[in-house]
Amino acid sequence: MKKPITVTVNGVAHHDEVEPRLLLVHYIRDVLGLTGTHVGCETSICGACTVILEGQAAKSCTMFAVQADGESVTTIEGMAASGDLHPVQEGFWEQHGLQCGYCTPGMIMAAAQILDRNPDPTDAEIRHGLEGNLCRCTGYQHIVEAVQNAARKMKGQEATGD
Repeated sequence: MKKPITVTVNGVAHHDEVEPRLLLVHYIRDVLGLTGTHVGCETSICGACTVILEGQAAKSCTMFAVQADGESVTTIEGMAASGDLHPVQEGFWEQHGLQCGYCTPGMIMAAAQILDRNPDPTDAEIRHGLEGNLCRCTGYQHIVEAVQNAARKMKGQEATGD
């Protein structure tokens, strides 16, 4: 028996009827057609499915869509504003924080939360904050540099009022 839900994704309210067992990641990808959120391990280990749920990083492969009823979700597609990349996205691009790109959406979402909590993190704090996201390609150093780059950009935006 399907359940009605209303979920605001990237600022847009969506009203759907879903099976109670439908995972949030599959709702985002299959129902809404937003394929930037990746399905990796489906056990919450890899972090490829990370989204921001009500301001908190969440692994969308381990929660049901019905659990997000009435909630606000930001996916990787919602990070760019008016066609401009988010500073974290820019940082990953500029610092070569990706190779194959599979982990990148989840890494960016986790990194954004790190910087929301602490606008000036140390390398150790970044590494700790990204512990729930796995990358098989980069060795993580470029990812840490990408987050530091984004932190600098975000501080510059605050200073100029952007």
